[in-house]
Amino acid sequence: MLIRLVSLAALFGLLFGFDEGVIAGALPLITKTFDISATGEGFMTAAVPLGAVAGAILAAMYADSLGRRKVLILCSFVFAIGAIAAGLASGLEILIGARLMLGLAIGASALAAPMFLAELAPAKYRGAVVSAFQLMITVGILSSYLIDMVLEPLGAWRWMLALGAVPALVSLIGITLSPESPRWLAMNGAREKAIKVIGLVQPDLSKDQVSHVVDEIERTQASAVSEPGWSVFLSENVRPVVIFTIAAFVFQQVSGINAVIYYAPIIMKHAGFDGSSTQLAATVGIGVVNVLMTVVAMFVVDRFGRRPLLILGFIGTALSLVVIAYAMQADKPELAPLALAGLFAYIAFFAVSIGPLPWLYMSELFPLALRSRGMAMASVANWSCNFVVVFSFPVVLAHFGAVATFALFGIFCTLGAIFSWFYAPETKGVSLEEIEMRHSPAAAA
Repeated sequence: MLIRLVSLAALFGLLFGFDEGVIAGALPLITKTFDISATGEGFMTAAVPLGAVAGAILAAMYADSLGRRKVLILCSFVFAIGAIAAGLASGLEILIGARLMLGLAIGASALAAPMFLAELAPAKYRGAVVSAFQLMITVGILSSYLIDMVLEPLGAWRWMLALGAVPALVSLIGITLSPESPRWLAMNGAREKAIKVIGLVQPDLSKDQVSHVVDEIERTQASAVSEPGWSVFLSENVRPVVIFTIAAFVFQQVSGINAVIYYAPIIMKHAGFDGSSTQLAATVGIGVVNVLMTVVAMFVVDRFGRRPLLILGFIGTALSLVVIAYAMQADKPELAPLALAGLFAYIAFFAVSIGPLPWLYMSELFPLALRSRGMAMASVANWSCNFVVVFSFPVVLAHFGAVATFALFGIFCTLGAIFSWFYAPETKGVSLEEIEMRHSPAAAA
């Protein structure tokens, strides 16, 4: 049951990755269909993270009242409608609107799915379980790149975008047949249902052990501040969590990852790879490395811990970006293989640490009563920075060139490594209830 539920919730990661990555191959074809300026190109591409800002806010408003499951059901509907609308778009305005809709679903599901996974998983597997969401993001990106490569010779960008409706319908059926998060059930007085769900996902526990888990959830909920207001996020125990989770996502985005994901073929062109087929093949290579290293992350995150991986990831991406910037010097096509190797290394370091860890930290660190709103604050920071990076990338690239652009990303990664060294906490193997005791407002009182 745990494997089935994890696979299902992680499917929303696939939808996330597919709708982010598919634009990479579709964009050159779309610009031939519609007359788009560099600014228009940036806004159309960045419509997804812009919509995700609103999606994260809406999910925070309703994840506690409706439940994690119902929010994910609604996300499935919006994913399907947005994908079909994008494929049928008769003009740039409709395409932007469809991508805003997809962003809405991505933002909401990116908050609700990791929350759902973290609240289902046993403490010793929680890192791997929540990282499954990030793994499926990378699988979605790779799938979209492969579809782009197959359909690009046909110029079929509409099919590229519309095919996102297929996994959306699968996830809709699956999540409709699934139970709710046991911690949400316990938080809302459905003790017996919570016991049943925990028994299903952790069948190795005895009845007494399952009851003890629910007792712990109810005890931490009872000790939490009753209907806490937003001011509680400024309390002594909660404020550091807010600052750290927001900063982790900011550094994740300014590392340049989504510039690479959204504009991979364009980057390949600047690196010296000629021909759209060659550029897309190199892009698929990036997708493969992304998936493989995220699998590695699932195996090491609960063994080596969150903090050392985060520090290693930022150091590795910084060094890789230095290589990329050097290899992208003008009129040096012989450096193209070095640029590709640098991109592969960058993706590898990102996927094993910077990619999954902010999502994992976000789902772990906030107390239960504050989790949906706290995760929303971190998600809004994530998507806002995502929008700025994706929107500005083609403009910055046009004005300052590839070398300066990637050097800037390298500087941000260096700052991320310094930040992680001083502030990244370790939560490996610690139950959500134990983490809550460290950061609950009541503990600070």
